[in-house]
Amino acid sequence: MKVFKFGGASVKDARSVRNVAKVLGLQRQESILVVVSAMGKTTNALEQVVGSLLEGTEIHSKIKEIERYHLEIAKELFEPSHALFSELELLFKMLYDFTLDEDKGGYDFYYDQIVSFGELLSSRILSAHLKQADFQNEWLDARLYIRTDSTYREGEVNWELTKSRIESLDTSQNYVTQGFIGGDAQQLSVTLGREGSDYSAAIFAYGLKAESMTIWKDVPGVMTGDPRKFENVTLLSHIAYEEAIEMAYYGASIIHPKTLQPLKKKGIALYVKSFVNPLAPGTLVSSSPKAQTLESYILKEDQILLTVCTRDFSFIAEHHLSEIFGLLSAYQIRISLMQTTAICLELCLEDKYLTIEKLISALEAKFDIEIQKGVRLLTVRNSTLESTERFYANKTVLLEQMSRGTLQMVFQGEL
Repeated sequence: MKVFKFGGASVKDARSVRNVAKVLGLQRQESILVVVSAMGKTTNALEQVVGSLLEGTEIHSKIKEIERYHLEIAKELFEPSHALFSELELLFKMLYDFTLDEDKGGYDFYYDQIVSFGELLSSRILSAHLKQADFQNEWLDARLYIRTDSTYREGEVNWELTKSRIESLDTSQNYVTQGFIGGDAQQLSVTLGREGSDYSAAIFAYGLKAESMTIWKDVPGVMTGDPRKFENVTLLSHIAYEEAIEMAYYGASIIHPKTLQPLKKKGIALYVKSFVNPLAPGTLVSSSPKAQTLESYILKEDQILLTVCTRDFSFIAEHHLSEIFGLLSAYQIRISLMQTTAICLELCLEDKYLTIEKLISALEAKFDIEIQKGVRLLTVRNSTLESTERFYANKTVLLEQMSRGTLQMVFQGEL
C-alpha cells in the first residue's frame, strides 16, 4: 500500500481537484491511502472565525464565505442532486451549532474544534469526486485512527492505540482521509501542529507498513533552497533521512519536521513530487548510501533575538538554564538557535503562538532582557569554510554559529 498526501494548493479549486484524480489515475493498480489538507486558504479563514468568536465580534459572514467557497467548488464537480451537498450542509450546520454553544475552554480548544472542519470538508469533496472519476475509495475520519492526548494545537500521538487502529484497515482498499487532525479520549478534535498534514500521512504510513509515502506539491521536489529567495538552486534527487530531518529541523518548509522519524523507523521511502508534472522523478528520501549532500540554504523570517543575562553578573548556570527552558516550554516558543556566554544566553526564537510578551514578562522578574524583533536566520547546510565569505555581504550579523558543516547566522539586512 502507498500513502499520498495532497496539500491545500493541490485542491484549491475544482480544476485542482480534477488534477488529483488525474495524478491518481497515473499510478499502477495499487491500493492508496490519500491524506488531504484543507482547501486553499481555508485554514486561515477558519482561524479568523476562531478569533472573532472569542472577541465576541460577528462571525456569520465569515462562515458564510467559507461555505460559499466550498459550494462553488462542489457545484463545478457534481450534479445538484449529488448526496455530497447534504453532507456539506450537515458539516456547516455542525460548525454553526458549535459556535453557538456556551463557553467550553480557551483559544486552543476552540481552535482545534473549528479549524478541523477545513479538512473534513476537503476530504468529503475529494472522496466524492474520486468515486465519480472511478477511483473507488472509502472516506475515513482520521480522528478515529490517529489518537492523541488533549494538548490542543500540538496533540501528542498515542502511538500504541493509533497503530492498532490503523492496522485494522484493509490494505487492499483505497481510502481518503484528513491531514492535521486526530482525536482524544473525549472524541474531540485535536490538531497536530500547523502544517501537520505531512505528519498525519507519515503516521498512517507507519501503521500500514506502507511501501512508500509521497508528498505532492507545486514544486519539482526538495531543492537546495527556495527558488523564490535564492539563486542558482538545484533539485536534490536523493537525500538521506538524516539530511532531510536536519533540513526540516532548521526550517525547510518542504517537509514537516515530525514527518521523517516514523518513516525512518520503518524504512519507508519518502518521495516529494510535483502534482503539476507528476511523471517527473522528484526527490527520494531514503537510507541509500547514494544520497546527496549538496550545499543547501534555508531562510527563516520574522525571528526574535532574545538575550537573557543574569542580573548580578553571576555565570549562567544549570539552574538558570532550567528555569529559562521551562518558561520557553510553557509558552510554546521554539528555539531556532542558541548560544551562551559567561553571563548571558542568546536565543533566536520563533513566536508561533504569539506568547513572546508573556515570556519576557516572566523572565524580567529575575533577568535582564534585550530583544530584537524582525530578524532573519540563515542556515547553510554542508557548507565549506572556503565559501562562507559571500554569505556575510550586505548583512549586519547579530549572532553566528558554525558546527559540523552547518553555518547559521542571525542577521538584519539583505539576503
